[in-house]
Amino acid sequence: IGYGASFHGLAALLGMLNSCASNVSVVNIDNGFGAGFVASLINRKFEADALTLENIER
Repeated sequence: IGYGASFHGLAALLGMLNSCASNVSVVNIDNGFGAGFVASLINRKFEADALTLENIER
């Protein structure tokens, strides 16, 4: 039994939806593809920012 056992997952859902942090990604425990996709988006954003910083420093 995992974190979502209380109230048939409602406690976990409300905890995820009520997060005050911006850019929080929530995926189901069985959604490895979705989690990988979000990780790829984050990596691409960091890469784009790094390339922009390289151009500014030149």
